[in-house]
Amino acid sequence: MAKGRSLHIGLNGVDASAYGGWDGKLTACEADANDMAAIADALGYDAHKLLTAEATSSAILEELAGAVTDLADGDIFLLTYSGHGGQLPDQNGDEPDRMDETWVSYDRQIVDDELYAAFGTFAPGVRIAVLSDSCHSGTVARAVLDLLEPTPVSVPGTKAMPTEVCERDYQARKADYDQIQKNVKAFDQTDIGASVILISGCQDNQTSADGDRNGLFTQTFRQVWDDGAFKGGYKKLAKDIVAKMPPWQTPNYFTAGTPSPGFERQHPFAIKAGRKILV
Repeated sequence: MAKGRSLHIGLNGVDASAYGGWDGKLTACEADANDMAAIADALGYDAHKLLTAEATSSAILEELAGAVTDLADGDIFLLTYSGHGGQLPDQNGDEPDRMDETWVSYDRQIVDDELYAAFGTFAPGVRIAVLSDSCHSGTVARAVLDLLEPTPVSVPGTKAMPTEVCERDYQARKADYDQIQKNVKAFDQTDIGASVILISGCQDNQTSADGDRNGLFTQTFRQVWDDGAFKGGYKKLAKDIVAKMPPWQTPNYFTAGTPSPGFERQHPFAIKAGRKILV
């Protein structure tokens, strides 16, 4: 019988001492994680959560490693993140814009190369669904978008790590971040035996809005999901979310790893691989 495991990460702030005095205060990210965990729990997942101070880089990577050992061919891993997104200089040449995207954990930025490396350790046949409600999230799971002459877009109350904080953090920990990237070879999708679907909060040149109750992306997802009444596959889910979002925040959909049209057609987050194949 197929197994479902999930990890839900939400950070309403970061350790200011780890980021040169910047506390990264946000409002709705823990609620985003709690709501996504509740959905996963209702669907029969073994749901795990990491909230704010719990969501350190080591804790996140350990949870990913635990999922790797726990899941086998035919199982599914649901990963959701709500928090700040950042960017660091690309050191291994796998980014067209020469910048790596990051998730801003409590104590340091997690480079997208690290997520790629983790996805590459899952058993072939595992399905991985990622929802990322953060800025610069369009390619955070390591697919390549052909964005033509992107112009950064920013609005108030968003989850973008300020540029000056990104630069200061990189300079303070340059050796560590550069070594992380050197330890992970340049992205090669064929190295991922699992099948990955990412629906992100925005494009790489946009920002994701925070909110009073949920982040805008998570709030819109919940409206479309409609307590599980949503009908369709992953592509339709993404399309319906985009239709309800403002033009300055356009969620992105892409796949990575081993192509699996069957996975894309399944009802989102269905644990049984053969259940409810839809368009």
